Amino acid sequence: MTKRFALVAVALLLLGANVPGLAAEDLGPQVTSKRKPTPEEQAQKQAREACKIEICDIVETREEQGPNITCDIGWTWRAEEIVDALGGRVDWVWGKAACQSTVRLERAPLANAMSAPRASIETDMHKVRCAIQQDGKPYVIEVELAPRITFRNGKATDAKVNWGEVSAPAAIYPLLYAATGLDNSTNALGPEVVRQVNKFARKDCAEVKDELPGRRVN
Repeated sequence: MTKRFALVAVALLLLGANVPGLAAEDLGPQVTSKRKPTPEEQAQKQAREACKIEICDIVETREEQGPNITCDIGWTWRAEEIVDALGGRVDWVWGKAACQSTVRLERAPLANAMSAPRASIETDMHKVRCAIQQDGKPYVIEVELAPRITFRNGKATDAKVNWGEVSAPAAIYPLLYAATGLDNSTNALGPEVVRQVNKFARKDCAEVKDELPGRRVN
């Protein structure tokens, strides 16, 4: 597999939320399954939606006083979704990927970033963990990341994922190591993170405007 597709694989599998907590439409995978969600998948979606509302409340109200964000979110990629997302270019033999991460965001920096002429948000290093299996044997993938996003007048203009340590089965480790190293040196995912953050802050938060607990939205 080329480094380009290695990077795509990591982006799709481990960045179902791109930057967990402030990126994707529902803080989960962007591939739509043709099958009815399982009770577990539905519960994961509801948890992501609740976290999204908490974050959007800060984005919209720009209120610096109040609790910080801490959400345990999960998302599940079915095997066929992974194959479809990778365009059939990867021989995926590890079944579904059940992923989990804890979103931690400080309220004041995020609120400030929405109104300041220029600001940056940098999260602490956190971990994305995905459980997979092959021939009935379970495996675990763990990747650390500490995203940094720069804003100007409330709009993201620059981003970097900042990958940390990688832990994975021997068959997958070279793929992840190459992809995260490539992105750390080239910041290939940066523009996509910027795009997703701005989409989240504008379009996605507007969709839950009436559900925001602050209800101080203009």
